[in-house]
Amino acid sequence: MSSASKFRVEKDFLGEVEVPADAYYGVQTLRAVGNFPISGYRLPREFIRAQGIIKYSAAKANMELDLLDRKIGDAIAKAAREVIEGKFDSSFVVDVFQAGAGTSQNMNANEVIANRAIELLGGEKGNYKLVHPNDHVNMAQSTNDTFHVAIHISALESIVNDLLPALRTLHASLKRKSEEFEDVVKIGRTHLQDAVPVTLGQEFSGYASMIEHGIGRIERASENLKELNFGGTAVGTGLNAHPRFTELAIKEVSALTKIDFRRASNMFEATQSLDAAVEIAAALKVVAVSFTKIANDLRLLSSGPAAGLGEIFLPSVQPGSSIMPGKVNPSIVEMFNMVAMQIISNDLCVSLAGQAGQLELNVMMPVTVWDLLLSIKIAANGSTVFAKRCVDGITANETVCRTYAEMSSQLSTALSPKIGYEKAAEIAKKSVATKRSIREIAKQMTNLSDEELDKLLDIKKMTSNQLFD
Repeated sequence: MSSASKFRVEKDFLGEVEVPADAYYGVQTLRAVGNFPISGYRLPREFIRAQGIIKYSAAKANMELDLLDRKIGDAIAKAAREVIEGKFDSSFVVDVFQAGAGTSQNMNANEVIANRAIELLGGEKGNYKLVHPNDHVNMAQSTNDTFHVAIHISALESIVNDLLPALRTLHASLKRKSEEFEDVVKIGRTHLQDAVPVTLGQEFSGYASMIEHGIGRIERASENLKELNFGGTAVGTGLNAHPRFTELAIKEVSALTKIDFRRASNMFEATQSLDAAVEIAAALKVVAVSFTKIANDLRLLSSGPAAGLGEIFLPSVQPGSSIMPGKVNPSIVEMFNMVAMQIISNDLCVSLAGQAGQLELNVMMPVTVWDLLLSIKIAANGSTVFAKRCVDGITANETVCRTYAEMSSQLSTALSPKIGYEKAAEIAKKSVATKRSIREIAKQMTNLSDEELDKLLDIKKMTSNQLFD
């Protein structure tokens, strides 16, 4: 120790460095902290948990193969368990924007776990003769496989445990509203101009279906995250790892996560590329596009209250203006729009990182997992809040919906099969010019009876194509 025991001296092949005496990280982590004071952002809890899972599984596998002393291995496994539980999150201090491949992040985990294991064995932090970050904690591993594995574990756990349940909650909320609004007739709109009638329930059924399809896309894309190149080490050959290491380590990962992970079908592809991450980011982007469509529609439909469409009412959650008293904005919907924007922009970053792979390794892993986990997190949290604080509280302005539907000139579309397109167009044009109803103009300009007009201009039947019954 030096400087009144406030620091301990550690060294690597570049020389000696003073490390805070109470720090669980070591020399390589501290060098990275000094080299990369970039954003102040750290990789999130989900990723650190995944690193703990990896180190625990590797220790277990290496002990089973009689390659790691059981006393050391048990201490590493216990320390890794504590990392999994979040007890040392504050010791993971490397910036997101760090050296490629995430070597610094991997060494941060190795050093934290080694120093905690040393403590558990009764030693002092930094005494790597007891437990070594590289020789013991990182045994049969490389940053190049473990960081990649941590991307897959953290992303898939977040999807399974957080995102998919949240999307199912949102789907259920939208589906309930589609059923609640099934008899609320309104005017449809194409090109933001009047079209033929629909029900509000039919509109919401479309929204529900978008989310249902999104869930399917996420589930399908997630399958490839189950492939792990654990044990591929530096370039995929498995150098320094026992032939059975991958099998045993992945078995431990699956037991801890309750997800059926498997060996990558090609260890070289899995090390060279980030295609599985690119694929799931793309699926998230599609879901975000659906978010945008739904959010934009709700903002339009609820616009007003006096000078907009005003066909639905959104829940009032907070005052909307610091200057206009009583103003209420679609705050939750606006949040959902911004969530979608961020996910779509994250997808671009992941794509750019994915195409940056060269030869045996793609080194752009830290920024990939940062953006991927951010997208998953905000999609999950955003969906839950949107469902609970917005969708569940939406009510229909049935009077306005029906009024707009009954006054629309596009009701003339239902007359076309009887009187022809040209005649129906004349009626529509006159209705707009005189601001009189289609029924009134049609009675004047055609020989259709009241009974025929009643049947043809039944706006509820128009929504289900029952006019031919």
